[in-house]
Amino acid sequence: MTDIDDIYARIADRPEVFITLRPMAEVAAEVEVSRAAGGPLAGRLLAVKDNVDVAGLPTTAACPGYAYTPKTDAPAVAALRAAGAVVIGKTNLDQFATGLVGTRSPYGAVRDSRRPDRISGGSSSGSAVAVALGFADIAIGTDTAGSGRVPAGLQGIIGIKPTLGVISTEGVVPACRSYDVVTIFAPALALANTATAAMSKALGSRPFGPAAPLAAPERPVIAVPADLPELDDAWQAAFAEAVLRAEAAGMVIKTIDPTPFLDAARLLYEDALVAERHAAVGEFIDTATASGADAGLDPTVAGIIGAASRFSAVDLLRAQARLADLRAEAMRQWGEATALMVPTAPGHPTIADVDADPVGVNSRMGTYTNFCNLFDLCGLAVPGGTVAENDGTEAQFGVTFLGRAHEDAVLVDLAARFLGDAGVGASWVEGENSVELAVFGAHMRGGPLTHELTERGARWAGEVVTVPAYRLVALDTTPPKPGLIRDPEAGRAIRGEVWRVSPAALGEFLAALPEPMMLGRVEIADDTGSSRWIVGFGCAADAGAAGTELDRDRW
Repeated sequence: MTDIDDIYARIADRPEVFITLRPMAEVAAEVEVSRAAGGPLAGRLLAVKDNVDVAGLPTTAACPGYAYTPKTDAPAVAALRAAGAVVIGKTNLDQFATGLVGTRSPYGAVRDSRRPDRISGGSSSGSAVAVALGFADIAIGTDTAGSGRVPAGLQGIIGIKPTLGVISTEGVVPACRSYDVVTIFAPALALANTATAAMSKALGSRPFGPAAPLAAPERPVIAVPADLPELDDAWQAAFAEAVLRAEAAGMVIKTIDPTPFLDAARLLYEDALVAERHAAVGEFIDTATASGADAGLDPTVAGIIGAASRFSAVDLLRAQARLADLRAEAMRQWGEATALMVPTAPGHPTIADVDADPVGVNSRMGTYTNFCNLFDLCGLAVPGGTVAENDGTEAQFGVTFLGRAHEDAVLVDLAARFLGDAGVGASWVEGENSVELAVFGAHMRGGPLTHELTERGARWAGEVVTVPAYRLVALDTTPPKPGLIRDPEAGRAIRGEVWRVSPAALGEFLAALPEPMMLGRVEIADDTGSSRWIVGFGCAADAGAAGTELDRDRW
């Protein structure tokens, strides 16, 4: 049970984490109501990054002079509340979500949860630290250049960054509108997955389509950088250990040249693409700067966004063309790999390091994140161990799995394998775009044809038993496989499995089925004594009549 008194007492020792904290009694009362009502997130405390609207609480984007109080929740917040989550407060961030360090805020630098002289990572600094310290069960962040991944990596927690446009960004103060994503932080993958499933009800402009895979292949190929710029020897060794861990989890590793990815990462701030940050809040910054009013602007953020107006439309078009060329080369390097695995952050700087070189340190932190949204990739950051630092302390080390757009479920599957979290699957990707498929014999897990399912992104969904009206016969095929035939008079109950597949994958199955196999409706028994019909593999009746009945004890 959540101890609200203890949480608020501990928050008092870390005042920089929250910009606005709701009254304790109000939160405690809502938690009790939520627990009684139930829901997938019943009673869970939710922290919200303060560039995302919560009805009745100020939205500041970490700039006091910009503050406004919305009347309605952002759709992402509303969806989490509908699932039972209770907002505890609004968290600190790098001002206007411009930064990866967590220090660019007039409300104070958000310190690392374990080592207070170190940065927390940004821009979703307060959200990540709130989860890491147990002030909140889950937290909303945003991610344009890595803000939903870098702080997750440095705080040793999970950060899910969905595909661009899948979740609504309405009610979010834009950083770069074309590349902004609402993200989730949680201490464990299963909870992060549950929270993302709830948040996914806030549909954006680009919902998952019928071809979205629901799981990774049985033997996924993972691309990793052939070299690791910006990582010292200890951090490189930590990544090498993570690669071995991925191999032990059944992943096949291939190395690629990271150059086009890293070149694109630099484009985000060093070229005309940064002009979109000025389009978002530049007018406010220019007006506040010209008037001399004390709006609480962070000088580094104001300098970056204010200077972005220097680029022309022609500059932007050239940068976009350069980005398209880099993406084409990067995806050529990627090839047929299932996903790309990279270090989430290249190191863990001190706050003093950032004070000495605010732009340079921040730029380094985005080495392996900045290109992600530019290339239309989804991402999932997971803990990957620790690194022994020269000062005798240990840093949290994390890796991020990156996937093609709409392959979010693949990343959840890979992260689950990497972490050893069996049974975690991204059902939130399915929505209405998946079909149950009953399989028997050779297509069941461990069978010779299981790969036909996994290679098409199918996800195992459990064991099933037919009603007692079916027979299995041996078919003369290569490889040998059983055929299911409906025979109400002589049939019996047949054990099988149900998988979930995308409609596109089901169409591929149908087109590739060899005679005498076929797809049809299979009647499945349930625990209540009734039954339901789902799509399943069967065979033509004449083939069944010629086949040999299989051993009842085996099937």
